[in-house]
Amino acid sequence: MAQASPMRLWLQQVLALTGKEFAQIVRDPSSYLVAGVLPTLFLLLFGFGINLDPANLQLGICDESRSQASRALVSDFRASPWFQVHEFSSMAAVTEAMRDSRIQGFLHIREDFERNLLLLKQGLAQGAKGGRSPSPNPDRAGVTEAEIPSLQLVVDGTEPNSARFLQGYAQSVLLLFAQRLTQGAQPAGIDLVVRHWYNPTALSINFLVPGSITVIMTLIGTLLTSLVFAREWERGTMEAMLATPITRMQLLLGKLVPYFCLGMFSLFLCTVLAINLFDVPYRGSFAALVVISSVFMLCALGQGLFISVHLRVQLVAAEAGLFTGFLPALLLSGFVFDIDSMPPFLQALSQILPATHFNICLRTLFLAGTIPDVLIPRTLCLLALASLLLAVVYRHLRKSID
Repeated sequence: MAQASPMRLWLQQVLALTGKEFAQIVRDPSSYLVAGVLPTLFLLLFGFGINLDPANLQLGICDESRSQASRALVSDFRASPWFQVHEFSSMAAVTEAMRDSRIQGFLHIREDFERNLLLLKQGLAQGAKGGRSPSPNPDRAGVTEAEIPSLQLVVDGTEPNSARFLQGYAQSVLLLFAQRLTQGAQPAGIDLVVRHWYNPTALSINFLVPGSITVIMTLIGTLLTSLVFAREWERGTMEAMLATPITRMQLLLGKLVPYFCLGMFSLFLCTVLAINLFDVPYRGSFAALVVISSVFMLCALGQGLFISVHLRVQLVAAEAGLFTGFLPALLLSGFVFDIDSMPPFLQALSQILPATHFNICLRTLFLAGTIPDVLIPRTLCLLALASLLLAVVYRHLRKSID
């Protein structure tokens, strides 16, 4: 009987180790939870639970003018999809509501609002008759500053993001109101047209969901493999494996391949949910998604294997995986917080995280398409990090009990 060639024998041994690991995954219920249930729950949580789009901003209005112009302004705020308007009869009442956090800001309309508004329109008309172009500065249109119909907008600064949104949308409503009353003379001929490229609806879910896939894949890849060798040590099966004639490379591949397949299955599940459940557009190439995700999975698995090689207790290894994988991917990858607004030290740290590069690639593929100038450099960074991590794991993976 012909003896098997060394290469064929080597591959058979790797396949045997891989089959053994797949059997372990099938027998372990936690593998189904981590690879199937956990991504679904996390994606539902991130997709439906995190929403950066301002809606139902609680705005109080104290209308002391009670004129036709002020009622028109209040109607504009009521018609806005961003505000839930609460009217108050006095400043004392609106101040109390602000103090009790029942509203997030309020608009104070003075008694002389309509009179000053008429004076402003007359000044603009006189400026136009004199051959001068209407100016956004009323002083140059023949109207004194005291005659300007001033409105006071007060916002709750304890929530800076909501305060900025409320201020910005309130200013937009006021600008449209002024344009309508002055027949467009107020902006001095400036017509600003705003468009959102790549995300025309400007919905936060369209960039939060791809970012959440990055966090989920980091957690799965790091958490699953961080327990691989630690579980073998705790169950006492590692000594038997070390006594076999398999090499370190075979042992590494036997542990790597099954969890790589499991991670790619989770990626496929998350992508299907993102496109069909959350209606996130996908404009890139699916081949590019598979290639880039494969390289990133090698990074995540390499990080988990590095933890598992050095820690022999599953609880400690799981905690290390969460601390070094999940938290940096959540906080420093640009998933929610803008990297450019971070201190320089954290910006530099974020550039060595695989999750940062993968997050940029995913958002580009989903919202912009296959852009080589963006994807290729990030993929090369991921490839370099994966090679480094796996090389370190291979070097520290020793076939000895000590």
